[in-house]
Amino acid sequence: MERKTKQREAVLQVLLTENRPLSPPEILDVAQALVPRLGIATVYRAIKEFLESGDVVSVDLPGEGQRFEIMGKRHHHHFLCRLCRKLYEVNGCPGTLDALPPPEGFLVEIHEILLKGICVSCA
Repeated sequence: MERKTKQREAVLQVLLTENRPLSPPEILDVAQALVPRLGIATVYRAIKEFLESGDVVSVDLPGEGQRFEIMGKRHHHHFLCRLCRKLYEVNGCPGTLDALPPPEGFLVEIHEILLKGICVSCA
C-alpha cells in the first residue's frame, strides 16, 4: 500500500506544475524548494510507485536518459533543446503520416515525433 508523504507529493506536484517531461535530477532540483532535504533515491522511489500506479508515464528518447510526465495527456510530441537538453511538450500533431508510408506490408500502430533545436532560454 502506498503511503502519502510530503516527499511523494512534492515529486507529483513538480510533474504537474512544470508540465513537461522531467528527468529525476530535474525533478529533484525543483522539488527541493518544497522539501529541502529530499534526496535523489526518494525521487526514484516515488517515480517507480507513480509508474506502477499509472499516474506517470516514461518518455524515452534514444541516447537520452528517461524523462517522466503525468499520464492522461492527449497525444503530443516533444522538442529537445540541443544545448540545455531540456525536453518540452509540443501541442498538437500533424495527424496522419500518409506522406510517409511504411514499407509494403507493414502496419503503423503509433508514431512519435521529436523536434530538436534551441529553446527560448538558450537562444
